[in-house]
Amino acid sequence: MTSNGRVVVIGAGPAGVALARRLGELGTSAVVVGEEEHRPYNRVLLAEVLAGRYAPEAIALPAPPGLVRGRVVGIDRAARQVRCADGSVLDYGTLVLATGANPVLPPLRGLFARENGFPEGVHAFRTMDDCLGLSGAVRPGVRVVVVGGGLLGVSAARALAVRGAQVVLAQQAERLMEHRLDQAASALVLRHLTDLGVEVHTECRVRGVRSAGGAVRSVELADGYVLGTDLLVLACGVRPRTGLAEDAGLAVRRGVLVDDELRTSDPHIHAIGDCAEHAGTVYGLAAPALEQAGVLAEVLAGRTDSRYTGTRSLTRLTLAGGPRPPFDLAAFGETEPRAGDDVVRLTDATRGTYRKVVIRDGRLAGGVLVGALDTVGALARAWEGAEPLPADGGPPLHLLTHDGGS
Repeated sequence: MTSNGRVVVIGAGPAGVALARRLGELGTSAVVVGEEEHRPYNRVLLAEVLAGRYAPEAIALPAPPGLVRGRVVGIDRAARQVRCADGSVLDYGTLVLATGANPVLPPLRGLFARENGFPEGVHAFRTMDDCLGLSGAVRPGVRVVVVGGGLLGVSAARALAVRGAQVVLAQQAERLMEHRLDQAASALVLRHLTDLGVEVHTECRVRGVRSAGGAVRSVELADGYVLGTDLLVLACGVRPRTGLAEDAGLAVRRGVLVDDELRTSDPHIHAIGDCAEHAGTVYGLAAPALEQAGVLAEVLAGRTDSRYTGTRSLTRLTLAGGPRPPFDLAAFGETEPRAGDDVVRLTDATRGTYRKVVIRDGRLAGGVLVGALDTVGALARAWEGAEPLPADGGPPLHLLTHDGGS
């Protein structure tokens, strides 16, 4: 393939690597530009590295043949070129943005107390460098405040606790993982963390960082209370990386806007993964990113019937590491019922398990499972297929109590 017809992918995360691999299987090569010095890796497993369960190399992904190290700083759409920070230029026929997302940094007083960035001891938690830096600073007894009680914050708090840290988790919302779990499931996550010694504060807002000698010493809460700490972990969610797209004049809302062929407002540029917005949705999850990569590979290989119509994705979290058994949870669809919905629940307080499905118009609308996931395969298949359930009310209970062949 000539240079003016080649595929260039910006981003060597799971989406970009999966796209390059699938393109290779379909007979089309790609140049992948990755700005991290590490081998491509599975970002979902960073908390397991932090917990000490995996070595960094254990979560590495196979590097695509056309991997180039560098940071792209600009896109020239007219010339169909990308410019890198080292001055090099890459020609493209088709450009794919797989730039991922950046961590959300809350507006805390004193967060940028030093000219070169955070005070010592303050860590975001998004990249392998973030993970290794935080891992190197953790030791038994060290005091850590984790800001954010979503999926990432809960994972980080659990990992730090099994490493022996004294962890305080500050969550602004009224419960943990409020966007993914219902109240009962959130309560079980809370119990799991507190059993590990994590001190959890909900409806708690951090407003400032206090440092001395260039290092964090405490955080100030909105009510004026001060928590002493040696480390501060910011796990407040992520925001799509759209800077390159915006500078190039592409259509952007929350993410880079794409159609069913994952094409942006420029027909020669596509976007996938955490940076892409399709039909009003920015997924920010691994499963949709990989599905988008698969569809786009077929589109670029000339399969004209390939279209991306959205992903019905299941969120699964396993909190492992340390002496305690793993803590599993899964959620899919809508976990809170609307008026007129039917709800089936099974709870075992002794085992700490909880299963719930929401049924709407005779179909599964969503569900959440905590502590025992043997039924998750059957439930996910029933939900993803959107098949009508038999009307007698029995099968939903059956799905909650048997694995259905998963």
